[in-house]
Amino acid sequence: MRPTNHSRLRAASIAAAAVLTLTTAGLTATQLPAAAATGCAVTYTVSSSWPGGFNTNVSVTNLGDPISSWRLTWTFTAGQTVTQYWNTTLTQTGAAVTAANVSYNGSIPTGGSTSFGFNGAATGSNPTPTSFALNGTTCTGGVSTPPTTTPPPTTPPPTTPPPGSNGPCDIYAAGGTPCVAAHSTTRALFGAYTGRLYQVRRASDNTTRDINALSAGGPADSAVQDSFCANTSCLITVIYDQTTRGNHLTQAPPGGFSGPAPGGYDNLADAKAAPTTVLGHRAYGVFVAPGTGYRDNTTNGIAKGDQPEGMYAIFDGTHYNGGCCFDYGNAETNSRDNGNGTMEAIYFGNIKVWGYGTGNGPWIMADLENGLFSGVNPGYNANDPSISHRYLTAIVKGEPNHWAIRGGNAQSGGLSTFYDGKRPNVAGYNPMKKEGAIILGIGGDNSHGAAGTFYEGVMTSGYPSNATEDAVQANITAAGYR
Repeated sequence: MRPTNHSRLRAASIAAAAVLTLTTAGLTATQLPAAAATGCAVTYTVSSSWPGGFNTNVSVTNLGDPISSWRLTWTFTAGQTVTQYWNTTLTQTGAAVTAANVSYNGSIPTGGSTSFGFNGAATGSNPTPTSFALNGTTCTGGVSTPPTTTPPPTTPPPTTPPPGSNGPCDIYAAGGTPCVAAHSTTRALFGAYTGRLYQVRRASDNTTRDINALSAGGPADSAVQDSFCANTSCLITVIYDQTTRGNHLTQAPPGGFSGPAPGGYDNLADAKAAPTTVLGHRAYGVFVAPGTGYRDNTTNGIAKGDQPEGMYAIFDGTHYNGGCCFDYGNAETNSRDNGNGTMEAIYFGNIKVWGYGTGNGPWIMADLENGLFSGVNPGYNANDPSISHRYLTAIVKGEPNHWAIRGGNAQSGGLSTFYDGKRPNVAGYNPMKKEGAIILGIGGDNSHGAAGTFYEGVMTSGYPSNATEDAVQANITAAGYR
C-alpha cells in the first residue's frame, strides 16, 4: 500500500456475550480451620457458540477468608461434554464436572478472583448449570462466618499467573494449525515457553538487553527493562519469534519507500511508550508512530503462493490513523509492491482509499497488496463494522479462494465474523501469490505513514477453524489485559 493523508477518528462497536452470575456460599477449603468465613461468586459466561460446540469462561470470586486451593464442581443437564480447557485441571464423569486449581492460581485472597475456560460439545440445547459447589460445599448464597478463632495466615496470590498449560500456540497446534511465527513483547505464547520475548537498546551506552518471560507461559520480565532503561531512553530492537523457526522481527529496511532512519531504515519503537498490564504484571507493547516498522524478509515456514494460513494480533483499538499501513502479517520478501495478491496481512486503521466498512472507522481489513479489503468487494462492504476496543483482537485468515475477517474485544467476550467468503472480485487475488515475509507497522512496500500499538500476534500453517480461534480468544481474555 502507498501512503496517503490521514486523520484520526474513533468509533466503537461492542458485541456482548450473555453472562449468568450466580452468587453463592459455602466455600470451604481444606486448608481453612472450622472458623473460616466462607462464600463465593461464580460467573459462568458462554462467550461464543457454533453448531455442535461452545466456549465458556468461568470466574470464581472469593467472598470469604483467603483460600490456598480450590475445586469447583457442577453438573451438566443436557449431555454437554468438555473437549478442551485452560487455567485449570478439569475432569468429567458422566454429567459431573470438576475443575481444580493448577499450580499458579490456587490462592485466592478475600475479594480476589481466578478464572478458567473451556470448550465444550453440545448436541442440542446448552443450558447453564444451576448449581456450583466449591471444595465440596454447595454454594447457596451469602457469606457464613462460624464463631471462633484466629483466621489462618493468608497465602499471598502469585505475582506471575501464566495462562495455563495451553498458550495460544498450544491451542492452535491442538487444532492442527501450528504457529510458524509468534511475536509478543508482553507474554509467552506457548505454555512452556521461558525464553526471549524482545530486545531493547539503551541510549546512554548503546548496549542491548534481552527481556525474557518471567516464568513458563508467563508475562515479560519487565523489571529487567525498567532497571536497564532507568534514567535513559530505550528502543525495541528485536521482537523474537517464540517458535523454533527463528522468524524474528528487526528494524525494517528500505524498499519501495525509504524510512526516516539512517540508511533508509525505519525507526524503532520507544520501549516505554506503551505500558500495559497482562497476567497481573506490568509489560510493554510496541508503540508504532509514523515512520516506525519491523520486518523479516528471510522467513521459515510462512505461507507462500496460495497456501493456507491464519493470523491474529492484539492491538490498541484507540491508537490508529489514516496513514498506510498499520499491518501485521505476510508480505513481499523484497520490500516492494510486487502486485495484487502478494500480501496477506491484518490491517487496522481508518484509511478509506482502497476499502472501508460501516461508520468512520477504524476497521479490521486485509492488506492483500494494492487493496485493503473489508469483504468481497473493493471499496465499501457493509458487514465490516467500526471497532475500537481498548484492547482489540484482530484476525485474518486465507486459503484457496476463501478468506475471513474476525474480531472482538481482547478483554472480554467472544469473536465476531465480519467476512467469510470468496477472494475479492478483482483480478489478481485468486490464486494468491503470497511471498512469506513478515511485517509489523508498515505496508508491504515499506509504506510507513501509519500509527498503532501491537501487543502480541501469531501466524499459522494451515487455515484455523473458528472453534480454534474462539479458544484462543478465551485464552486472550483470561490473560487480563488492562
